[in-house]
Amino acid sequence: MKILVRNLARNTTEEELYKLFSAHGTLQSCTLVMDKETGESKGFAFIEMPKVGEVKIAIKALNGMDLDGSKIRVKKAEDKAEDKSED
Repeated sequence: MKILVRNLARNTTEEELYKLFSAHGTLQSCTLVMDKETGESKGFAFIEMPKVGEVKIAIKALNGMDLDGSKIRVKKAEDKAEDKSED
């Protein structure tokens, strides 16, 4: 299941996020979204965790937490692939 993490400080690293979320379960991936032109963080990331129970625990524990001076927002990511109709 994919989680969206928003309102990240620009200096937050993928490694920090991985450590933070892995404390609540198994991670499949951790991707900090970067600006292609500047190489800086865009302030959000996607975390993938295989177990729904662990996702719920991570969201509840981390949503609203202060990380690097920013109050992060953590929620289940919407799956854009489901919005597209298959012909």
